[in-house]
Amino acid sequence: MFRIERIDTQSPLYPQECHLRELVLLSPIGYDMARFEAEYPGMEDGFEHFVAVVDHPSGTRVVGCALLRPNYPEDGLGKVMQVAVDPQRQGEGIGRHLIIAIESYGFGRLRLTRLFCHAQLSAIPFYERLGWSVDSDVFSEAGIEHRKLSIRNTTPDADGV
Repeated sequence: MFRIERIDTQSPLYPQECHLRELVLLSPIGYDMARFEAEYPGMEDGFEHFVAVVDHPSGTRVVGCALLRPNYPEDGLGKVMQVAVDPQRQGEGIGRHLIIAIESYGFGRLRLTRLFCHAQLSAIPFYERLGWSVDSDVFSEAGIEHRKLSIRNTTPDADGV
């Protein structure tokens, strides 16, 4: 069983989150955290960090993560980035729970009106099952084909009504 937690860069779980991001997302495209931070200065502190954790005899272990950049690139929008699940734990619903947590936080607490992401083509069905819509043609990002997807806040007062 896993649980979802929101952490920051000072959390003792943050190094594990970074390791998972490097393992699953960054290393395959020739990046590491140092290069990511050098090319995107200040981004890391602007993220809301969500991790999926399990209790282990040796301590709490991060088995999934996802980032939300609120009010980016403008107020009311939020960009979901770097969603990763430990390859040995994929298929357990961890990614789904991370996205649901981000939606709840972004739409509920932050009152964002829309979330979006740049999803690799293989991840599009995952987001569509969660109610996200494709908003773009295929484009290349980090040498990988992606499409922009989004979901709108549908709560009654989401647009100030």
